[in-house]
Amino acid sequence: MSAEGIAIVGMSGRFPGASDVARFWDNIKNGVESITFFSVDELDIPSPAASGEGASYVCAKGALEDIDQFDARFFGYLPREAELMDPQQRMFLELCWEALEHAGYDAQRYPGAVGVYGGCYMDTYLLWNLCSNPSFLARLIDSIQVGSLQTELGNDKDYLATRVAFKLGLRGPAMTLQTACSTSLVSIVTACQALEGYQCDMALAGGVTIVLPQKKGYFYKEGGMLSPDGHCRPFDERAAGTVFSNGAAVLLLKRAADAIADGDTIYAVIRGFATNNDGGNKLSYTAPSVEGQAEVISLALSMANIDSRTIGYVEAHGTATPLGDPIEIAGLTTAHRACTTSTEPATGYCAIGSVKGNLGHLDVASGAIGLIKTALSIHENVLPPSINFTKPNPKIDFASTPFYVNTKLQPWPDASAPRRAGVSSFGVGGTNAHVVVEQAPEEESAGASRSHVLLTLSARTESALARQAERLADYLEAHPDIAPDDVAWTLQVGRRQFEQRRIVAAADAAGAIAKLRGAALPGETGTPQASSPRIVFMFPGQGAQYPGMARELYASEPVFREVIDRCCDALASGDEPLDIREHLLFDPDNARRDKETLAAELAQTKLAQPAIFAVEVALARLLESWGITAGAAIGHSVGEFSAACLAGVFELEDAIRLVAARGRFMQAQPPGRMLAVRAPAAQIEPMLGKALGIAAINAPSMCVVSGPTAAVDAFAAELAKNDIQSTPLVTSHAYHSPMMQPAAAPLVAEVATVARRRATIEIVSTSLARAVAQDELSDPDYWGRQLMSPVRFADAIVAAAMDEHSILLEVGPGQTLTTLAKQTLAAQQGQRTILSCLGPVQAPGSDVQNVLAAVGRLWIGGVNPDWTALQAGRRRRIALPTYPFERKSFWAVPRSLALGSDRGDADAHPADATTTHAGTGAQSAAAVDTATADAERLIQQQLALIAEQIRIMAQSGE
Repeated sequence: MSAEGIAIVGMSGRFPGASDVARFWDNIKNGVESITFFSVDELDIPSPAASGEGASYVCAKGALEDIDQFDARFFGYLPREAELMDPQQRMFLELCWEALEHAGYDAQRYPGAVGVYGGCYMDTYLLWNLCSNPSFLARLIDSIQVGSLQTELGNDKDYLATRVAFKLGLRGPAMTLQTACSTSLVSIVTACQALEGYQCDMALAGGVTIVLPQKKGYFYKEGGMLSPDGHCRPFDERAAGTVFSNGAAVLLLKRAADAIADGDTIYAVIRGFATNNDGGNKLSYTAPSVEGQAEVISLALSMANIDSRTIGYVEAHGTATPLGDPIEIAGLTTAHRACTTSTEPATGYCAIGSVKGNLGHLDVASGAIGLIKTALSIHENVLPPSINFTKPNPKIDFASTPFYVNTKLQPWPDASAPRRAGVSSFGVGGTNAHVVVEQAPEEESAGASRSHVLLTLSARTESALARQAERLADYLEAHPDIAPDDVAWTLQVGRRQFEQRRIVAAADAAGAIAKLRGAALPGETGTPQASSPRIVFMFPGQGAQYPGMARELYASEPVFREVIDRCCDALASGDEPLDIREHLLFDPDNARRDKETLAAELAQTKLAQPAIFAVEVALARLLESWGITAGAAIGHSVGEFSAACLAGVFELEDAIRLVAARGRFMQAQPPGRMLAVRAPAAQIEPMLGKALGIAAINAPSMCVVSGPTAAVDAFAAELAKNDIQSTPLVTSHAYHSPMMQPAAAPLVAEVATVARRRATIEIVSTSLARAVAQDELSDPDYWGRQLMSPVRFADAIVAAAMDEHSILLEVGPGQTLTTLAKQTLAAQQGQRTILSCLGPVQAPGSDVQNVLAAVGRLWIGGVNPDWTALQAGRRRRIALPTYPFERKSFWAVPRSLALGSDRGDADAHPADATTTHAGTGAQSAAAVDTATADAERLIQQQLALIAEQIRIMAQSGE
């Protein structure tokens, strides 16, 4: 199979009896006829049956449900605009959005140009609903080209495609095409031509037919094109005409080579296509032509460069008219005989069918719908049944043709060639179209997977977000074999990122379903507080370490593993070799020593500090590789070395050797004790003697006292007498106290021996409680003072979070700094997001799940990760549930019907006198209030968008 041609990567539609492609395909496979039969009393236009002509009047049509419904707010339309717009334009807009999402694409983030090609039927909404009011009709005629364009833009065919391009932000060609019944397939052929000519990189193509009123019958006339009983019987001996129906379909097309490279789901590949016109060599303007049809089919087969004997199915135009069906089979036979290398005329090897037997004649939309049916047949390797067929039309000698009517669902016959099919669509007036479609190339095997996945959901409203979660849970239940990584990838890159957001981090589909059906946990849902907010990396200090704190990320993340290996190698090759690998990668199921022994060793300062540093920097580099970069950094005690390394002050190997030396120097000092005190430092300081000092101010009412063991124990007893709570810390020394004085000079000397550079990002010093100059951290003396000075984390975090939209992210084991920052900033103005990357030390859980959840929470806060870099391997875009539009009724009731229900004013505007939002005969006060609120919200959204654009322009200097 070749990578040439045009791939069908997405599809959407509305069909009689089916609101989406999945239901439509299920109906087709099961041979369901979706024609609606009305009683005389149900008709919107009174039947002539009472005059004695009713015997020839047929009440049947393929109808669509909810054609009055539209999510105006989603697309940024005010209620009045939506009410005045042709429902064909509204539906085409929704379907283009859904086709993109079905393929797994967000047009806003797609780097290439997307074209739009489509057509629609005559605007009967304007005629039947709006212009039924004479006053409205007079105002419309008076205002054309010289007055308000609102009604003209919403109802003229010219604006069908360009409306989509504007609303979806598409930069490729946008063309409305009209060739009667062949319109949608001609649109698809035109899109293929544009793709092959590199006028665009993807293209939406299709058509829509909504004829109003829907509940309308017709007169049957023998020999005409309309069915005598409302059933369409393509190629059958009882075929006597068709029945017209409403429907719509849009396909997303892409060059096959590009689709393969991008991991798209390809339903079929268009290998050949052609259009032509019958010209004048036929009985009448509306009559079909054997020569014209044979020529267009031959052209498409020739372009595909295949033998017609390899075609296994043809989706025919198949209108079931006495004249049309025999002519179509004659044209097909002529073309297939001409496009084969076989010298012997083979018969009965190619199945033929027509979707019109199921749905009726969908007019403008029929070709695109037939192509969807055919592509799915190829994709699923089945031939669907052609219904309403008993015996062949006696004017068709099937036995002498390559074709047979397939009447049952069956596997596609095995063949040496790929599965191939043809699709025909012929328009009144003689414009014909034919495409040759082929089985897609074999999919490449999936890439590596993580133990957990991150699912991202977003919507314009909270209710739509909740519905989206339900639909995704239903999908996962219905598709147990789907790869969770592909689901995550498609959601991450193939959906527009709206204001209301939710995340789910789960190990498998079952876990994801449970979370999607349950209430979101705190931090798993919200709205961005800013666009691209500033992230402050917070690096914790000693005390957060535990055995195995690097094991899971080391096993799954190459970037993390590389940094850990570099750190371990640097320590092992130093003047005083140190081995921390066993402590970092402890695995209880495969360990040489027990966890308690390793924990005791890891409590030693000389091991604890380099181990914490290694994990922090590895985690920071992992986040950076995913596009999550720090605008500033802050470190608690030894964590400040991690911040300096991140900022480029030290090289990684130099930094971890310095940290290891610092740990050795500190551990060599006399033993001491540290005491966490739940009280403000200002209250505690007057109580301290000469032997004790404040080692850290972690929060407004949380400080740490440090000093000799005996003095600390005595101070703890004194605090207890004063009902002040304190807790001894598990440390062997009195850090950040005068007892560390002997360690300062050796550390300064060590720092002086390594290369140092200016910091590339802002560093907020916890010893100075302020942002330091770019070259301050390159001064060796700074690190000697930092060793002994109190850690003023509470003041420093306030300085780091001056921007009220900052996101503070703890990068390292545990959640200590997250807790302290929340306590400190609780009284600050603004809504700062404070997050941790990993779980609490006491119950860390899955590191992969925790870090993915952190990425998701950052995304909720407005950060845009590099989703491509986040993937563990090559992924595929798959068809997931599309956006759950929240449709409401926007509909102008025809004046005749309104008057019939005691409504209407001869001088009233339809949108004032005959329009309903709730599907009732009159607007309720609640409906008016809702419309007003929607309008106000829309205006606010537009103002916010303008303000954001101004802000971006100001930042870029425009």
